[in-house]
Amino acid sequence: MNVKDLRIEYQKNPIGLDTKKPRFSWKVVSEDQNVLQTAYRIIVTKERSVVWDSGREESSSSVLIEYEGKELIACSLYDIQVKVWDNKGNEAITEGSFETGLLKGVNFSAEWISHDLPAEETACPIFTKEFQIDKEVEKVRVFATALGVYEIKINGQKLGDTFFAPGWTNYKKRLQYQTYEADQILEKQNKIEITVGNGWYKGIFGFTCTPNHYGDRTAALAEVHITYSDGTSEILGTDQSWGVTTGAIRSSEIYMGETIDSCFEGAEVRSAVHFSFDKKRIVAQESEPVRITKKIPAKELIVTSNGETVIDFGQNLTGFVEVKVKGNPGQKITLRHAEVLDKDGNFYPDTLRQAISHDHFICNGQEQILMPHFTFHGFRYISVEGIEDINLEHFTACVLYTHMEETGTFITSNPLVNQLQSNIQWSQRGNFLDIPTDCPQRDERLGWTGDAQVFAGTAAYNMNTALFFTKWLRDLASEQSEEFGVPHVVPNILGEQEGAAAWSDAAVIIPWVLYETYGDVRILEEQYESMKGWVDFISARCDSNGLWQSGFQYGDWLALDKEESADRTGATDKYLVANAYYAYSANIVRKTAEILKKKEDAHQYGSLYEKIKRAFNEEYITSTGRIVSETQTGCILALHFDLAEEKYRERILQSLETNIANHKNHLSTGFVGTPYLCHTLTENNLHDLAGTIFMQEDYPSWLYSVKKGATTIWERWNSILPNGDFDESGMNSLNHYAYGSIGEWMYRRLAGINAMEPGYKKILIKPQFVKGITFVDASFDSVYGEIKSKWSCENKQIQIDIEIPANTTAVLYLPEQDEPIEVGSGSYHYEYATDTSLEKDRFSMESTLKEILDEPLAVAIFNEHMPELLNNPMIEFAYQMSINEMLANAPAEGKPLFEMVINTLNQSYKAHIENQHKKERSVK
Repeated sequence: MNVKDLRIEYQKNPIGLDTKKPRFSWKVVSEDQNVLQTAYRIIVTKERSVVWDSGREESSSSVLIEYEGKELIACSLYDIQVKVWDNKGNEAITEGSFETGLLKGVNFSAEWISHDLPAEETACPIFTKEFQIDKEVEKVRVFATALGVYEIKINGQKLGDTFFAPGWTNYKKRLQYQTYEADQILEKQNKIEITVGNGWYKGIFGFTCTPNHYGDRTAALAEVHITYSDGTSEILGTDQSWGVTTGAIRSSEIYMGETIDSCFEGAEVRSAVHFSFDKKRIVAQESEPVRITKKIPAKELIVTSNGETVIDFGQNLTGFVEVKVKGNPGQKITLRHAEVLDKDGNFYPDTLRQAISHDHFICNGQEQILMPHFTFHGFRYISVEGIEDINLEHFTACVLYTHMEETGTFITSNPLVNQLQSNIQWSQRGNFLDIPTDCPQRDERLGWTGDAQVFAGTAAYNMNTALFFTKWLRDLASEQSEEFGVPHVVPNILGEQEGAAAWSDAAVIIPWVLYETYGDVRILEEQYESMKGWVDFISARCDSNGLWQSGFQYGDWLALDKEESADRTGATDKYLVANAYYAYSANIVRKTAEILKKKEDAHQYGSLYEKIKRAFNEEYITSTGRIVSETQTGCILALHFDLAEEKYRERILQSLETNIANHKNHLSTGFVGTPYLCHTLTENNLHDLAGTIFMQEDYPSWLYSVKKGATTIWERWNSILPNGDFDESGMNSLNHYAYGSIGEWMYRRLAGINAMEPGYKKILIKPQFVKGITFVDASFDSVYGEIKSKWSCENKQIQIDIEIPANTTAVLYLPEQDEPIEVGSGSYHYEYATDTSLEKDRFSMESTLKEILDEPLAVAIFNEHMPELLNNPMIEFAYQMSINEMLANAPAEGKPLFEMVINTLNQSYKAHIENQHKKERSVK
C-alpha cells in the first residue's frame, strides 16, 4: 500500500493560498483487492513547529479533510505529513506543502498606479521601476494584479508561464491577485516591468463591440517581497515613484487581435499616477491559471483559388500562433484567423462576425519568435500575409485554456464516436478559458450560464472542474440580485435582465454537479444562499396556480421543431420548460438543505417541490396522460425530471417514442432537451433507441458534424449544410460545447462509470451496449483514484475489465448477467459467451420500406403473413419512409412482423457473407 497525490484545495503544493481552512486530500494505492483506509493522521508544521496534529483518526475519509489548527499566517510556508493505515495492516506516509499568500487584499502595502497617456493611445502601458539589492537573496515572491490583463518581467524575464492574469471576474466586487516565485531572477541591478493590456476590464467587448465596460483606464498593483539570507526582508511596491511608458505592443484587443512593432524604440517615461480601487475586493487566484497547454505544428500549406496563402493546423482550437521569423527591418506580417474554409476551399472568417482577429508583427531584422500577449482567437486556419516563402516548421499553434487536469478518457471501436469524444474535449478546452464561454472566436465569448449548466456533467468527466467552477460560481453569486435573479451571462456585461430558466438554474445545478463529482460539501455551503435565492426569485413571480408563467424565456433554444425565424426557442411550451426547471432546482435545494442539516429549509423546499409537481401535472398533462407539448423535449423533461405522475409516464414515453419515429429516429431537441434525451430513453428501457439516435450519421445527429470534418462541437446541428453551404443566421459558431453534453451519457451509459455516493466513494459500473460499437475502453480519475471500465463484445464473447481504486467499493452490473456483484478495490476480469452481435446490421428499422421490399425474401414473408400490404395501391407513397416512421402512424400489431422480416433478412445476409468467406478461405 502506498499514499500519493497529496492535494491542498485540489492543488499540488500551492503557493499564494488564502483559504483560511484549507482541505487535504490524498489517494491510497494498492495492488491488493478490497483495500480500505482505516485511519489517518495529519501533521502540519511551520518552521518545524507543529501548528496542527489531527491525531490518529479512525476514518476512511481521504478527501477534503479540513485543517483545524492554529490560524494561518500570511506569506508563510507550511509542511504537511499524512500517515495512513489500511485494513491489511499496512501503513504509509506522504508529504507536501502549501504557502499562504497575503490572506486579504487589504494586506497589500503597495499603491494602485495608472497612467495619464492620451485617451486615444492604443499601446499597452508598461509600468517600470529600477532597484538595487546589496545582500544575498534567499526567497522572492511577487504579488500582483491589474485592471486589465498583465504580465510581469524582471530583468527581461517573464514571471510564470500563465496568460490573461488576473482573469475575468465581476470587477465591481471581485478581483484576483497572483503569486509568483522569483527566487533566481534578481541581480544587483534590477528592472521590473508590468505591461497591462485592455483585456476584459477596458477592452472592446460584447455584441456591440464597445469598450470600457468596467473602467476607462488600466491600472496595476504589485509588490516584491524579498527575503535575504541574513533573515531580513523588504517589500518593493508600486507607487508614484514608478515610471510608465509604452513598448512594442502598439495595440491589443481580445476580439480584434494584437499589433507588435519590434522596431519601436520606446516612448518617453512618464511618472505613474495614483489610482483608486478598493483593496477589499481583492482575493487570491481561485482556479488554475490559463496556460499554453499544447503546441500544434502546422499541418498543410494551401494556396486558395482566391490567392490566399493559408496554413491548416488540422484542429479547431483556441489560442494564437507563434511565428519564428527573420524578416527585414520594418517588414509587416499579418495573420488572419478562421475556423473553416468554404466549400470552394477559400478562407472563410465570417463565423467571427465583428471580431477581426488579426495579429500584426513588424520585424526588426533579427531572428525572432513572435506571438501575441493579450489576445486569443478561435481558429483552425490562418491566412498569412507579408511572407513570401513560408516554412511550415516556423508556425506553431499555441493552445490556451485554464490548465485543469484531464481526468477522463473514452475510446471505442467506432472511429466516428472517437472523433466525437475528441470534438467534445476540444470544445471544452476552447471554451474553458478562465470562464466557461459559449464560443471562443466571434464577438461574444461570454460566460453564458445555460451553456455551462447543460455541459457541467460532461465537463466534470473530462477534466477536474472543481476550482474552475468554484471561481465562476462566486462571480455568479456576486452578480445575483433579489430584483433580477441570476444573470444570463457571468460576469455580466449585458445589463440587468430578469433570470431565465435553464440558464439561471446554473446557480443550483452546477454546485450540485460539483458535490456529486468531488464530494465537496463546502461548495454547497458557499453557494447555498445563491441556490436558494434563485428558487425564491421564481417563487416570487409565480401565478396563483403556483407556476412560473411570465417573463422572457429561452425555451428549448435552437430546437429543430419550430421555424427559427420565429424566436429560436423551439416548439416546447417555454413555460413548461421553466416550471420543469423550477421543480428540478427546488428539489436540489431540498437535498442540499438536508446535507447541510437545515431541517426547516429541507421541509420548506421539499413541500415546494411537491407543490410544483402537482401544479405541473394539472397544467401540462391531461387527465388521460397527454402532455401539452408532445415534443421530444417536453416528454424528456416530464420523464427525466420525474415530474409526471406514475400513471401518466407510459403514455408520455409512447409520445416520445412516436415523436422520435416521426423524425426517422433522429433528434429534434435544442439546448435543453439534448443533454437528457439519451439518458431518458436509457432510463426507461429504450436504450436501444438511445443508441440508434446516438449512432445516426446524417443530419441532425452528433455524428453528422463529424462526417462533415468537424474537430469541435458546433453551435447548430447544421452549421454546415449537406451541400457545404453555411448557416447564414449570423449565429454559427463551429466551437460551441452545449451539444457535447452527450458526453456524460457516453461515460455513464456506454462505459458505465457512475457515482453511487458523492465523490465516487461508492461506484456503480453498469456498461450498456449499442449497435455499431463492439468495444469501449474508458477511465475516470476520481478524487479517490482512477476508475476503469473496459468491455468488448466480439466473436460471440463478452470480456470485461474493471479497476476500482483503493478506499472505495463498487457494484457491478455486467451486461446480460442477472445479479449485481459487489466488490472492493482492485482489478477484475470477466468473460463469458454470448449470442449478441454488435456489428451494425445491414437492415434495421431505419431502413426504408423500398430497401426492405427490394429483397425477395421480405416479399415472400409479407405475401405469406400480410398480403394486403403489398396489394395496397398507396404503398408506393411510403417507399421512402423508414420503417419506424411508417409504423409510428400505423396499428401497433404491424411492428412484430416488420421486426421478424428485418431479423430474417439480417440472418440471411450474415449467412451469405459467411459462405463467401468460406469459399475465399478454401480457394487460398
